[in-house]
Amino acid sequence: MAAAGVVADFRLPDSAHAAEPPEARAMRRDGVRLLVSDVRRDSMTHARFHDLPQWLAPGDVLVVNTSATMKAAVAATGVDGEPFELHVSTRLPNGCWTLEVRRPAQGASLPVRDARPGTHFLLPGGGHAVLLAPYPAQRGATTSRLWVASLELPLDTHEYLARYGFPIRYAYVPHPWPIEMYQTVFATQTGSAEMPSAGRPFTTELVTRLVSAGVQIVPLLLHTGVASLEDHEPPYEEYFRVGSDAAARITDARRRGCRIVAVGTTVARALETVTDSRGVTSAGEGWTDVVISKVRPVRSITGLITGLHEPQATHLMLLEQVVEAIQRGDDVGDRGAGSARRHLQRAYDAALAEGYLWHEFGDSHLII
Repeated sequence: MAAAGVVADFRLPDSAHAAEPPEARAMRRDGVRLLVSDVRRDSMTHARFHDLPQWLAPGDVLVVNTSATMKAAVAATGVDGEPFELHVSTRLPNGCWTLEVRRPAQGASLPVRDARPGTHFLLPGGGHAVLLAPYPAQRGATTSRLWVASLELPLDTHEYLARYGFPIRYAYVPHPWPIEMYQTVFATQTGSAEMPSAGRPFTTELVTRLVSAGVQIVPLLLHTGVASLEDHEPPYEEYFRVGSDAAARITDARRRGCRIVAVGTTVARALETVTDSRGVTSAGEGWTDVVISKVRPVRSITGLITGLHEPQATHLMLLEQVVEAIQRGDDVGDRGAGSARRHLQRAYDAALAEGYLWHEFGDSHLII
């Protein structure tokens, strides 16, 4: 990992890529490995995800994302017959969508860097897509990874994608899997371009055990956009909704000294959007552009369940800030500059040394 102040960097070997769901490896969802980073003890423990109740106490809150994953990839053809793949990302308030243009390649697809405004694509079932402008808008820009696009479809967009689309996958997953493999047990409302994958290892049995032990499961919604696997960009604006009951339960638990554990960086982003500097979480709905970093520290959560993130991924900044937030509440006192980064370094070193698996079908990391 890189020096303090720089997004973490490390080499990820090919063997660390989870190429298939754990079910294809004769394993239950909650059988994936769980690396437990105990910040207060500055220790690492290796476990399985079904062991999660051991690290939670009655009254603790797990905040989960109820967004369901779309079949957000769709085959497309240029006007000259060239094949493409469009990754449909986020519906904008004006009815247009953001999307990424990619070219089919061996195993998955690769980003197209030379698309231009006005480019027209033919879609299955008589659909059409037209690139309107780079997203986000930048003065003088004529190329972009993401585009604002007009979709002319014979069905509602979600219905259309359910019929003609397929789940987004990248080169580390060489074979396609059905959409059911990309849904969590919490999914209720379709809208995420890619799976809110931190919730994937939960099973109904594990949720029952947690609730029976007095752990609260609190839902919110954030529809994830298309990831920037190749470019490691920060997330763009995403739609979220935090209900009044969820906000009240989270604020009450925090006041009682219970832990607030976000299941995924998507949940952390939504909560940070509606939690003020006093630690009061309010109901809210809309679009969030919050990106957690040193200039915008964590104030809503005291724990995080997440996957293992790519070298230089901006999510690593959020993880570091979660560690710092836990340290600020630690009665042991100041551990010195850079201690949060060192803890995160040790966690990732341990994951690499023990052969943990990365990505949406991989292993999990609990930071408490």
